[in-house]
Amino acid sequence: MNSPTIHPVVLCGGSGTRLWPLSRKTLPKQFAPLIGDKSLLQMTLERLCSLNGNITCIASEDHRFLVREALEKAGATGRQILEPMARNTAAAMAAAALLAGKDDLLLFAPADHHIPDTPLFAQTVRRGVDAALAGHIVTFGVAPSFASTAYGYIEAGAVLADGCSRAVVRFVEKPTEAVAQSLILHGGYSWNAGIFLVQAGTLISALQAHAPDILLACQRATAAVASEGSFDRLDAEAFQACRSDSIDYAVLEKQQNIAVVKFEGAWSDVGSWNAVATLHPEDGTGNRLSGKASALRSRNTFIHAPYRPVVALGTDDLIIVDTPDAVLVAKADCAEQVGEVVRMLALAGQAEATEHRRVVRPWGAYDRLDFGERFQVKRLTVNPGGKLSLQMHHHRAEHWIVVRGTARATCDGQVSLVRENESIYLPSGAIHRLENPGKTVLEVIEVQTGSYLGEDDIVRFDDTYGRCAPIRTQAGTAVALPADAVDVGDVGDVGGGVDAAPQLATQP
Repeated sequence: MNSPTIHPVVLCGGSGTRLWPLSRKTLPKQFAPLIGDKSLLQMTLERLCSLNGNITCIASEDHRFLVREALEKAGATGRQILEPMARNTAAAMAAAALLAGKDDLLLFAPADHHIPDTPLFAQTVRRGVDAALAGHIVTFGVAPSFASTAYGYIEAGAVLADGCSRAVVRFVEKPTEAVAQSLILHGGYSWNAGIFLVQAGTLISALQAHAPDILLACQRATAAVASEGSFDRLDAEAFQACRSDSIDYAVLEKQQNIAVVKFEGAWSDVGSWNAVATLHPEDGTGNRLSGKASALRSRNTFIHAPYRPVVALGTDDLIIVDTPDAVLVAKADCAEQVGEVVRMLALAGQAEATEHRRVVRPWGAYDRLDFGERFQVKRLTVNPGGKLSLQMHHHRAEHWIVVRGTARATCDGQVSLVRENESIYLPSGAIHRLENPGKTVLEVIEVQTGSYLGEDDIVRFDDTYGRCAPIRTQAGTAVALPADAVDVGDVGDVGGGVDAAPQLATQP
C-alpha cells in the first residue's frame, strides 16, 4: 500500500526584529543569509523536499519574489498564497486548508526553524500520518534540552491507537524559569515546535467549532482569490476583516483530538542572537565566530561578520553583529531585548530600523552606495533575463555605467546595447528601461541627479512582474492610461512626497 502524499505548507510571515540588524522588516530573518550563504527559508524548503518537492508557501505581497528565489535555490516547486496583510497563523492555515482538497494531508511548518537532521525530521513526520488520517491535529514536540522560558510546552498523555503518537493533555504557554524547571523534571513535557500535520477537512472543522469568524473571513477571501502564474492573491477586503490570532489560541487550546509526536533531534526557532551563536562551533574559550571574525584574549563572544574583518579584543560575553549599514554590540544576557533597539531607532526616524541598504527586487537587487543633496549612487545587479519596468521620472536624470555584462537600454523608444565600461544618459522625462539579455549577472552603477529623488517620482508603463497599478490624481480619479500603466518604487529611491509629482497608488 502506497503511503499518503504529504503536502508541505510553509508559513513565511514574521518580522524577525529580535535578529536586528541582520533581520529587518524589509528582509525578515527567514530570508536573510544566516548560516553560510543560505537562508532559514531555503534550508526549510530543502528539508521539506525530502517529503514532497511541491511546496505551498504563504507569504506577504512584499516578500513574494524572495520566496520564489528561495524555492528555486532549494530545487522546489509550488504555489504561493499571498496575504494582503498579516493576520497570524490561524488565518494563514485556514486559507491554505480552504484552497486544498478536504482529504489533503497538510504539513504546516514555519519558515524560520533550524533542524539539521533532515532524515530524522522526515521519519518523525511520517510517524504522525496515521493519527492525522484518523482525524487528529498532530503536533510535533521537541525533546527539551534545558528549562527554556522562550518556548511553549506540550504535556503528553496516553499512547494512541497508532502506537506512534500520544494524546495532548494540555498546552503550557511560555513559563517562568521555576515552572520550566518543574516541567523538565516531570518528564512528560516537550517544547512546542509549531509544526502541524492535519487533513484540510479536519482543520476546517476545528476552525468552524472554535473560530467560525476567522473561517468565514477566510472563506470569503479564498472565494475571491485572484490567481496569476504561481501566485494566489487573497481578496484584500475580506482578509482585512479577519481578526488576527494564532492557531494555538484560536483552535488548539480548545480542541480535543490533538496528538503529539516527539522529535528527538536538534531543533531551534532561531529566536535570538544567542540561538544563532549556538549554530556555530565554539573554540576553547567559548567564542563562536562567523565570516571574517577574529577574537583575541576574548571569552564567550559571538561575532557575525560576513562583510569585513571584525576583531574582538579582551571581550567577555558579547554579541557583535556587523552589517553594511549598522552594527550591534550587546551583552549576551541582553539578546532577548534587541526588539527594544528596533523600536528606539524607529521612533528616532532611523531608516535602518526597518530597511537594509541592499534591497532585493524581482529582477535582481540594488545597493545604495552614497547619497546627498541632489544626487544618489546605486549599484544594480540584474539577473539573466531580468528587466526593470518601462518607466519615467519627472524630477531626476540618470546615468547608467555598465561595469560587468551587457545591458539592453531603452530611452524614448531607442534601444541600444551598452557594454562594459560604456554608459548611457537618461534625461529627466525620458521613458526608459534596463534589461539584461545575457546569461550572466549584469552589474550597473546608477547615478541619479536632480531636484527630487523620492520614491514617488516614478511612473511605470509596463512591468514584467505585474507591479503596475492605476495612477490617481489628487482628486482620487483615475488617469486615462492602460490598466497596467503605472506604479511606484522600482529601485527603492529614498524620500517622501513631492508637490509637483503625481499621486501614485502604492504597490510593492
